[in-house]
Amino acid sequence: MEQVHPKYIALGSRLVGVPEVLTLGVKPNFHDYTQAERQKILGAECVLYPSLNYAQYLTTMGKKIFPSVETYLYAGQKMKQTTLFTMLSIPHPKTKIYLKREFSSIENEFPFPFIAKIPRRSSRGRGVFKITESAELGEYLEKTKFAYIQEFIPHEKDLRVVLINYEPVLAYWRKLPHGDFRTNLYQGGMIDFDNIPRDVIELAKEFSRKCNFNDVGLDLLQSHGKWYLIEANMQYGREGFKKKNMVLKEVIRQKLLAGTLFG
Repeated sequence: MEQVHPKYIALGSRLVGVPEVLTLGVKPNFHDYTQAERQKILGAECVLYPSLNYAQYLTTMGKKIFPSVETYLYAGQKMKQTTLFTMLSIPHPKTKIYLKREFSSIENEFPFPFIAKIPRRSSRGRGVFKITESAELGEYLEKTKFAYIQEFIPHEKDLRVVLINYEPVLAYWRKLPHGDFRTNLYQGGMIDFDNIPRDVIELAKEFSRKCNFNDVGLDLLQSHGKWYLIEANMQYGREGFKKKNMVLKEVIRQKLLAGTLFG
């Protein structure tokens, strides 16, 4: 078999094993790379998966990266995402962030039931609580210095749309498991690929471009005929791809080879 010489440079491990990509790993100090490696990074047309550690520096230098620096900066940051969606006029459930001194006003502003989330670094449906009474609110408030409170929108399913370079590559419903309010697959949510509304896919494309999120899973929910963006997930899992007999790494590789991964 003819050997393929890597044409692209990556730091993060997402594309390890892809023959066209040389993955150097993420090192804490730039001078930890050899001189030859540093030259490859700085001379690359685009640095792939630079990690948060290098995304900001490379962007400041005017280097092209994939995914975007915004994709890294807002990953796992529910409070920042809410503020961004609000400023961009992206439909989002009523949400408010409370400092500790403001905790006493939560019940006056949000009727039970409502959703409370751990605002940072929570994923896979963990750190999300349905609050139905004062005692549950008190238990939640003991877990966090900031309260992230969101209106509860009754629903049976939500829609996950995965976009790479702002183009949808996969969409599926996440249906509620019996006895839970979370559709997250790690909490027992079920996948359904049927009857995906095309207009909502276009809406997801619009939202991802507005936010400059170009490697993301967007979660959308419909209520009374209106679609809301719930949150953006940069660690969007592989279960949907597996059930569709797709390999995410190969999806990204094909976009890279076709010249449609970045630009």
